[in-house]
Amino acid sequence: MSVILSVLAGIALLLICILWLRLPAFISLLLSSILTGLFAGLDAKTILDTVQQGMGSTLGFVAVVVGLGAMFGAILEKSGGAESIAQWLVARLGLKNAPLSMVLTGFVVAIPVFFDVAFIILVPIVYALQRKTGKSLLLYAIPLLSGLAITHAFVPPTPGPVAVADILQVDLGWVIALGFLAGIPTALVSGLLFGKYIGGKIFIEAPSESAKSDAPQQIPDFGLILLLIFIPIILILLGTMVKSGLLPVESAGLKNAIQLLGHPFSALIVANLVVWYVLGIRSGYSPAELFRISSKSMESAGTIILLTGAGGVFKQVLVNTGAGEIIATTFSAWGMPLILFAFLASASIRMLQGSATVAMIAAAGLVAPIIPENSFTMPQLAALVVSIAAGASILSHVNDSGFWLVKEYLGMDEKQTFRSWTVMTTLLALTGFASAAILFAVSG
Repeated sequence: MSVILSVLAGIALLLICILWLRLPAFISLLLSSILTGLFAGLDAKTILDTVQQGMGSTLGFVAVVVGLGAMFGAILEKSGGAESIAQWLVARLGLKNAPLSMVLTGFVVAIPVFFDVAFIILVPIVYALQRKTGKSLLLYAIPLLSGLAITHAFVPPTPGPVAVADILQVDLGWVIALGFLAGIPTALVSGLLFGKYIGGKIFIEAPSESAKSDAPQQIPDFGLILLLIFIPIILILLGTMVKSGLLPVESAGLKNAIQLLGHPFSALIVANLVVWYVLGIRSGYSPAELFRISSKSMESAGTIILLTGAGGVFKQVLVNTGAGEIIATTFSAWGMPLILFAFLASASIRMLQGSATVAMIAAAGLVAPIIPENSFTMPQLAALVVSIAAGASILSHVNDSGFWLVKEYLGMDEKQTFRSWTVMTTLLALTGFASAAILFAVSG
């Protein structure tokens, strides 16, 4: 069987395992990687060595970043930091600009907190805005969902872009910078403009109020929360600027210190230590309580870490079989830009099997072997990460757990969810890709 046919068979097997056999995505990725190697003619020892090589080289970075990021976000979530940001923005910008407050809240909160958790925390604020104004719930919910989805997909240290950046060997600082740049027009189109449109077409009322509230008794200060969220972001960006020469530093000692603190490992360790004390110990949490919060955050992080490792295995199989070189030659002959291939690969897998994480990791595995055949700048590689993330966000429908989460919490039927949430994710994907393509073109 030719190498290309082996890859196509491996992808088909991956989809069969997930969609038909209902196997966990981690096992499905490993099984399809091993069988792709067999189809391509690799012997047993080479295949098993490839599995170990791909898993080890990927998890050495991703496991640390995702684990530290999950712990950081869990303490921030427990402290009431998300509510602090939303309430401050609504108070300052006013009810008239509440949709803008919601998109900004989502954009910031999803940096440290997972999408579904952040939405569940913040949806009571959306309910309160609907009751106060009498306008459709979607006018506020769609901007919030857009902001959450954009940052969760585009901006590290959220797991998706971290995983793709590692597989493509891209500096996280560049991914953060280009993710923010691409996220601004994407939030404007899919969040504010579409939110206003669909809010005028579909009226959804907030559910009746519940007396029960799990919110913290004392909401932390907005400025403090914002500072804590941006500690790792600023440190990583500083490290990237010094490393790339954008920020010249004469002193060797200072340069070394900035690069050390600006590495994602160090930046997230510093952020965890600060948030552990400021929002934990100083706010009355015991070390045992903080340990429980941090440990629980590892449940969701563990799944993402294993998935990313399996994605690294898939990538390594493509490299070791020579499929990457063949794919690069094929697309060069066709004249298809790599950034378009990255988007289409991610979008196709996403629409078929539903999981954005699986789509991002599988697409990154397909793209990674092609990169050495080209001379891309680091910003261009970061734009590729954003393009893959955009593709993995497209057309959320019934095979995506996010579809049902949004439907239930906003009290919509399936048709209304398709018209609002599904259309929003598609606009997000297309605008995000267009922004990434422009950034890719100007970064060459």
